[in-house]
Amino acid sequence: MAPRPSLARLFESIPDLETREQAPLAGCTRFSIGGPARIMVDAPTTNSLAAAWAILDENRMDRTVIGGGSNLLVSDAGFPGAVVRFTGGAIEIDGPRIHAEAGVELQALVDASIAHGLGGLETMTRIPGWVGGAVYGNPGAYGHSIHERIESIRFFDGRQMREIGNGACEFHYRESIFKRRKDWIITGATLRLDPADPAELARTAEEIRKIRDAKYPPTMRCAGSIFKNLFFDELPEQVRHALPASVVREGKVPSAYFLEQAGAKGMSAGPVRVADYHANLIYNSDGGTAAQVRSLIEALKRRVERQFGITLEEEVQYVG
Repeated sequence: MAPRPSLARLFESIPDLETREQAPLAGCTRFSIGGPARIMVDAPTTNSLAAAWAILDENRMDRTVIGGGSNLLVSDAGFPGAVVRFTGGAIEIDGPRIHAEAGVELQALVDASIAHGLGGLETMTRIPGWVGGAVYGNPGAYGHSIHERIESIRFFDGRQMREIGNGACEFHYRESIFKRRKDWIITGATLRLDPADPAELARTAEEIRKIRDAKYPPTMRCAGSIFKNLFFDELPEQVRHALPASVVREGKVPSAYFLEQAGAKGMSAGPVRVADYHANLIYNSDGGTAAQVRSLIEALKRRVERQFGITLEEEVQYVG
């Protein structure tokens, strides 16, 4: 019997495409956890993305799309199909608008906006990941989320490239239409910002950097906050009445408050731990597994549900 051809050979005819078989995924995530992908497909252009997608369709191969892996937990077994990343990394400044491809690091976008005296993204300083993932998950800090600055999004729907405006993205707190339409691959974003003093923007960003580096050290193997915060108006009445007014911020209650009351700080599953100083932060101290992270997440959810009758929802996304 002739030897089975390499999967990578299927993609050899596509210019610029990079593929790796049995690609370790742990190095693609902030947790540094996860088994291999059957094949990793990195597409730096929309043409290479569309061509690779056609081959995956033709071969009926399972696939999933990821970005910078900052908010991702990959199974210890990895992923049995293709893991696809759009890696285009161009930034273009056009007056008050910035056009950024999905593979741009979010921090690079923030830095470019500051350098060009464009305000509105400086509060995103030190939020890890790529622009595509930021559109997907709508992260934010200090009272602002990235959707406030998004004018339009470009994406591949599996057949053609499309563009939609902010309203069609259905942005909500840590949500977008792309979380429900996982077959849509974000390829770029246009953001509209405000002229501002670069020096003042840089000072604001530096202050935020110091705070975030103290809470989430760059070397810490973590995905930031594990659980979404909760809307005060959606909490059970008895919980609302018992809450100290000081914990309600902009209509939301930090999940960390409920976790701390439930004794989450310092809990662990092997080398996977809840930080002693932040009840909504799980990190991999050394050699942790995805199973241990999932076990600890479920234990935390059970504690909060038993004590408060509310169900926490993860920010972290799962692969495999």
